Amino acid sequence: MSIAIGAHVPQEDPIAEARARGTSVVQFFLGEPQSYKGPVIAYAAGAAALRADAIAAGVDLYVHAPYIVNVATTNNRIRIPSRKLLQQHMNAAAEIGAKGLIVHGGHVDKGVDPAIGFDNWRKAIEATDLKIPLLLENTAGGDNAMARHLDRIAGVWDAISGATGADIVGFCLDTCHAWAGGIELDTAVEKIRGITGRIDLVHANDSRDGFDSGADRHTNFGAGHIDQAGFVDLVRAAGAPVICETPGGAQEHLADFSWLLERL
Repeated sequence: MSIAIGAHVPQEDPIAEARARGTSVVQFFLGEPQSYKGPVIAYAAGAAALRADAIAAGVDLYVHAPYIVNVATTNNRIRIPSRKLLQQHMNAAAEIGAKGLIVHGGHVDKGVDPAIGFDNWRKAIEATDLKIPLLLENTAGGDNAMARHLDRIAGVWDAISGATGADIVGFCLDTCHAWAGGIELDTAVEKIRGITGRIDLVHANDSRDGFDSGADRHTNFGAGHIDQAGFVDLVRAAGAPVICETPGGAQEHLADFSWLLERL
């Protein structure tokens, strides 16, 4: 089967990074992943040129929102800047012609009813001008996370499904996060699709830690704790573009691509 396999790359020249990996799909940040400062277009020729150059090269671009975005929290000092940052990155990602903007599910504070976090997600979707697909990603750790466990993912999805713009919200399934978060990989695709109706992107990563460890530590394919056959079966079943967020540069990513393609 034909599945596009690419990688998370440095943001300065994603077209060159794609060429170095022989791929047609890459993901990158726009700015700093731990900063509220807002997106930065690092491509020397600017946003419009990046969009045009990506089209000319046949490369699909995906943007990962900063890790600090947390629209679920009841803490106004985090939630309000998070919504602003999400909109800024949505605007910038759309400007470069990205196929999607990936964002983590966030969390509520200990003791806060998760239903409040679910509703805050609904409010965030309604408050955001979604110009391209927003892809919610499952996360690995935290008992108060919105997207670690299947029941919480279902709670978020139920809440946002009635929001204006919900039709452009998709899902990014991360294999390391699922494994470390306690989601059985052999049924993950079926169960996620049962909740969301879709899987738009796969973050393919092996895990340095054990099942349900809550630890978000990626490693190269075949070098971690994830069952190899189950990992490959998940990628095949999802049938979505694949982004490797594994350690290293082009050579390490090419080795990961080969490992996966041989087994697919």
